[in-house]
Amino acid sequence: MLPDIIKRKLRELPDKPGCYLMRDRHGRIIYVGKAASLRHRVRSYFHRATLNRADPKIRGLVKSIADLDIIVLRSEADAILTEGKLIKDYRPRYNTLFKDDKRFPLLRIERNQPFPRIRLCRFQRNDGASYFGPYTSSAAARAALEFVEKHYGLRKCAPLIPGASHHTHCINDIVRFCAAPCIGKTTPAEYRRRVEQACAFLSGELPAVLKEMQSAMEAAAQALNFEKAAALRDTLRLLRLAVKQRAHIGRSSGRDADSNRESESGREADSSRDTDTSRDTDTGRVADTGRAGIQVLGKTLGLNRPPRLIEAYDISNISGTLAVGSLVVAVDGIPKPARYRRFRIKTLQTADDARMLAEVIRRRFVRLKQEGTHLPNLVLVDGGLIQLRAAEAELAALGLAEISVAGLAKRFEKIFFGRRILVLTADSPALKVLQRLRDEAHRFALTYHRKLRAQRIRESRLDDIPGIGAIRKQALLHHFGSVARLARAPESAIAELHGVGPALAHLIKQALSG
Repeated sequence: MLPDIIKRKLRELPDKPGCYLMRDRHGRIIYVGKAASLRHRVRSYFHRATLNRADPKIRGLVKSIADLDIIVLRSEADAILTEGKLIKDYRPRYNTLFKDDKRFPLLRIERNQPFPRIRLCRFQRNDGASYFGPYTSSAAARAALEFVEKHYGLRKCAPLIPGASHHTHCINDIVRFCAAPCIGKTTPAEYRRRVEQACAFLSGELPAVLKEMQSAMEAAAQALNFEKAAALRDTLRLLRLAVKQRAHIGRSSGRDADSNRESESGREADSSRDTDTSRDTDTGRVADTGRAGIQVLGKTLGLNRPPRLIEAYDISNISGTLAVGSLVVAVDGIPKPARYRRFRIKTLQTADDARMLAEVIRRRFVRLKQEGTHLPNLVLVDGGLIQLRAAEAELAALGLAEISVAGLAKRFEKIFFGRRILVLTADSPALKVLQRLRDEAHRFALTYHRKLRAQRIRESRLDDIPGIGAIRKQALLHHFGSVARLARAPESAIAELHGVGPALAHLIKQALSG
């Protein structure tokens, strides 16, 4: 049972970046973490699934939490830096990050080698190599490494001087655009030129490369290929973050490198505002194009204003068993996976998609009203007139009849809206927006249903073991978290569980080892 103070603080958590500090009953800080969204990250610790399936360390942490504090920060980059300082200051018991004085990542390249390659490292040494960084974001460092390897055709293989024999089982020249100097596709001089260009990019000397990526992102958005545009946007954001954080350390001594690292960390904190501005600019440009799809959709449906916030729902089940619902959210036509939600159907055991959809709608909007959060401008359901009326009835019962609802039937791709049935051309921007959201909701629901079905199949193996009833089965799964973990557990550990004993533990191991 959660203490009242934690319940209250969980309700008040903001959807903003920052750090959180977990305290035990003595007021000691036992864990420090960072989050892009304090609300989603901190609440995730207290979900029932976390307590049932998380590893022992996480379960032990959650059971030890008696209070928590938060620090709201301007950006995720600030949260990363603040988290590191707090961990070093307080040395919380449950933190492993930074306990071994872990450094920010760097990119290292030995330019004096015949065919240099770039690698990720944590320590700068006085070894004659060139270093780029440090990067407060590991994701940014890895994105920069991935980009320069592919964009400039740099090799990943380990041999100092790669030859034709090393290429026998290598397909990096095909899947990673490697320049393949090992088989003579590139001369040593040409490969050296590629390396120098990669170093120039990491030093921030080739801004035109980022402009090319931005143009490709905008072109994808104009073509309504929002998935590709979003992927390019995310990569571009990380690369700009990496370039902002650059520090070409070169051949400096270890002592100088440490001072460079400290001063660079300060510069990173000062420049994070510029990084956020760049990210906001990229996101804004994709969003502007998305709003133009959205404006067409609003006019097509006859809405008073464009539906900037859309929630799409779908149901997945087999004859009513393991029935689940899905919710995907799009802002300006761009899916926001962080806001997706999954539902286990609780009230029905028979196949009735409309009533299942009604349950999901009811649960979702009851919670939105309780939390006082923004309501969607449009609800999209996968189905025809029956599903549409079911959703409308639930919203009306909750006093939310003003929310527009549309249904998109797979057959003939008809749009049901109010009393109208719309049939749009295949190249209609409005239809494409709805199709992509409907398909994403279907994918998300189906993935969850398959996961539960696979879990049920694994758990059913326990039902075939003599002496395992519902109570013992529940106790075993609760203690070990899953059948897979139970199968890996030592027989002695299973026997120690209350109500099991050595004989039954032996049967369990035999049954699960096959």
